[in-house]
Amino acid sequence: MSADSQDDGGEDELRERVTNFLRRNFPQIQMHGGSAAIQHLDRETGEVHISLGGACSGCGISPMTIQAIKSRMTKEIPEINEVVADTGMGAGADGDLGGMGHSDGGMSPSFPGESSDGEDDEGPQAPF
Repeated sequence: MSADSQDDGGEDELRERVTNFLRRNFPQIQMHGGSAAIQHLDRETGEVHISLGGACSGCGISPMTIQAIKSRMTKEIPEINEVVADTGMGAGADGDLGGMGHSDGGMSPSFPGESSDGEDDEGPQAPF
């Protein structure tokens, strides 16, 4: 067996461990209509690039999912030193948030009875 085929086997084994890690630790990604795929794996540097797609692209908690993946994967798989994850939304000024973060010009959620600009927004009344 040549050194090249040994290296390929090691990378395949590492890729399988990363895939199993995602399936085992983050089943909610698939349960909620999302997907996670390894885009690039560099065994020498210990860097893995993961793409979150499907429902993850528009999900408001995908930045938290990305942080959890980064934190837990580097602890659980010693060969992984850095995780780069992307939701495919195109990172803007807010990095992993895809430009949908805390900008003054964006929309923010509002709740019945809550008013930030002095307006009286009661919202729909509860039937009880």
